[in-house]
Amino acid sequence: MYAIIKTGGKQYRVEEGQIIKIEKLSAEEGENVEFDQVLAFADDNGLKAGSPMLDGASVKGKVIEQGKNKKIVVFKYKPKIRYRKKTGHRQPYTRVLIEDINA
Repeated sequence: MYAIIKTGGKQYRVEEGQIIKIEKLSAEEGENVEFDQVLAFADDNGLKAGSPMLDGASVKGKVIEQGKNKKIVVFKYKPKIRYRKKTGHRQPYTRVLIEDINA
């Protein structure tokens, strides 16, 4: 049994007991979250797809961790002009344990 959810502008295929790393949510560690934008749901009976969302379907999870990814280096330059700019970026994320899928 799995579901396809939408959060943070991305789509994720999730199953019960799975840990996923998603865009940062405004929830504390240990707090429960609910994803109500379920695009599709599949079990032994087959696949149910919404147009675009399934009505009454939800996925429940628990926030495990809030963190930041590894730093990526952003380097800009223009040849022959002596313009160089080096910066870095660390994208924040939320790690969520999927506990229950309701459809």
